Amino acid sequence: MKYPGRPGGDSFNFMEINDFAGAAVPPKAKKVPFRLEKHGATRVDDYYWLKERKDPEVAAYLKAENDYADAALKHTVPLQEKLFTEMKGRVKQDDSTVPFKYGDYYYYKTFKAGKEYPVYARRNGSPEAAEEVILDVNGLAEGKAFCQVAFPAIRPDHKMIAYAMDTGGRRFFDIYFKDLETGRTSPDKIEKTAGSMVWANDNSTLFYVKQDPETLRWDRVLAHEFGGKDREVYFEPDETFEADLSKSGTDRFIFIKSAATLSTEYRLINADRPSDPPVVFQARTPKLEYDVADGGDRFFVLNNDNARNFKVSVCPASSTAMSSWSDLVPHREDTLVEYVEVFEGWLALKECNNALGRFHLFSRAGGPDSYIDFDEPAYMTDLGENYEYRTDVLRVTYNSLTTPDSIYDVDMKTGAKKLMKRREVLGGFRPEDYREERLWITARDGEKIPVSIVYQKGLDLKSGRNPVYVYSYGSYGYSTDPHFSAARLSLLNRGFIYVMPHIRGGSELGRRWYEDGRLLKKKNTFYDFIDATRYMAEHGYTSPGHIYAEGGSAGGLLMGAVSNMAPDLYKGIIADVPFVDVVTTMLDPDIPLTTGEYDEWGNPNAKGYYDYMLSYSPYDNVERKAYPNLLITTGLNDSQVQYWEPAKWAAKLRDMKTDKNLLLLKTDMDTGHGGRSGRFESMKLTALEYAFVLDLEGIKE
Repeated sequence: MKYPGRPGGDSFNFMEINDFAGAAVPPKAKKVPFRLEKHGATRVDDYYWLKERKDPEVAAYLKAENDYADAALKHTVPLQEKLFTEMKGRVKQDDSTVPFKYGDYYYYKTFKAGKEYPVYARRNGSPEAAEEVILDVNGLAEGKAFCQVAFPAIRPDHKMIAYAMDTGGRRFFDIYFKDLETGRTSPDKIEKTAGSMVWANDNSTLFYVKQDPETLRWDRVLAHEFGGKDREVYFEPDETFEADLSKSGTDRFIFIKSAATLSTEYRLINADRPSDPPVVFQARTPKLEYDVADGGDRFFVLNNDNARNFKVSVCPASSTAMSSWSDLVPHREDTLVEYVEVFEGWLALKECNNALGRFHLFSRAGGPDSYIDFDEPAYMTDLGENYEYRTDVLRVTYNSLTTPDSIYDVDMKTGAKKLMKRREVLGGFRPEDYREERLWITARDGEKIPVSIVYQKGLDLKSGRNPVYVYSYGSYGYSTDPHFSAARLSLLNRGFIYVMPHIRGGSELGRRWYEDGRLLKKKNTFYDFIDATRYMAEHGYTSPGHIYAEGGSAGGLLMGAVSNMAPDLYKGIIADVPFVDVVTTMLDPDIPLTTGEYDEWGNPNAKGYYDYMLSYSPYDNVERKAYPNLLITTGLNDSQVQYWEPAKWAAKLRDMKTDKNLLLLKTDMDTGHGGRSGRFESMKLTALEYAFVLDLEGIKE
């Protein structure tokens, strides 16, 4: 089989690649037929045995796939090393974040030259005061293949921190306590938590979340006190709900949020009286989603009661049931309200309108509302760290396809934006060397799909031969925001057009956009991605011999679906930690996180959902036909998508596909869903994936 090589027009045979790789022989997994029966239908899964994590044959198969992938990509190692050097070279190694004020201290994160992990620090009274290191993650990570430690939970008196550490990649966090006055870490330790935790105001009680050890559902909230036995504060009995913790911006309440995909229930605990039982804010109701913010004399409630795109209501602190809610910011069909931040004098709404984010500000004293907008055609913006309730300054983050991560402080009185910091990108990067655009393409059913693209200026957009890299997600209502990536410059500088379709299943065009890409409309997600890709080819940007696609997790499901539905359109596909065995997983309540997913994918115990899911499930729809070049990645400790899904998919593809294109499965035996934990180590997988694509395109350096 031939494929286009360098732009000069050369081509060569894929067998030559395999020969050059040392005549590596692809591994062939054994078949052990396993019958799966449902709704009177029988499926035979030849690779069901791969879920036996402790079976030595499973480990041997994963190792054989890794060895084959290494051999097949051996000739790209110099390119991988060059890409890694480029990516690492763009990072300012000695760098820190903008400090945020909390109490009398200014807290921040810093990185030291040559170090993989952050150092968490603070300064007392002023951003210019002497630095006090509160936690150095580099020391904690020493000798560990994986280490994840988020910003510590600061005790209200600022004399102690609690920090959660995961060293296995499966998102089981042990909680430790460090005395900031003595510098000593307490022997007191809480094992195998979800990592979510909040201090009460008594400086003694830490609330935290535990997950079920088998299903990994966050189902319990407990309270820990030094010298005492941990007590259960709340247990979530509904297997479709998960529990989480937060603290109000006023510091007056601990919030326990129980949430399913389409329903929410809050419980409140007075942070000054942590032994009080939690009180229900508004009882859960099917299809009622809401979030609560404390405003002192009243609560602000973001909710979807007769408001698909959400509205903001208020209620008195003394009466929180929905019957007491009155609308403050009404529902709008063209604007999604994503979340609300409340200050003593201000209300800040994060909104999405026309597939772009913005902030909507209201003075609680009355007067006209205002907006904080940005002027690039495609960008993402979010709230930054806002820990002060009594302030007129709103901290926001901003970046775009051409603008690096930026921090602004916004004067809510005037709307003036002050740039506090923009991440420095080394290696000669200049934003003006690149161009970003927002396209609107017509999908097969007539919907207009927003598509963000970025490329190097001077590129001939009508040559029909530009390599194109298409990325999206399209599930759970998560928008695929057009964000900056320094690593991506390695593609742009080699002539690639990076394409980001904002497909249905996300929320870029409001809640309708999400609803049109879930349950029995899930295929719209795949069709939108394929149609956006075809648009790029039909309008001269590229051609099928130069198109590559990437997606991860539920975006990996997207990759699996499009590889079945439109295999001829893509030269290569990268599927990271892909959710591809949809029906089998959703029928097994013992697999982590399954039952909470019914509102997203459907419950296959109902025949209508079963049949529809079966019609697109990538694993079930593998056929005897030609497929694109495929690179599939997974982590042995993945808690979100179990390793055996991509492993089974790779085994079945290898048995069924009729082409001689590359099929590679890479399993990281030390990590989970998020991959490597170090800031540089994580770049190595990106370098490998880019080398895979560049090599297929015939670009060797």
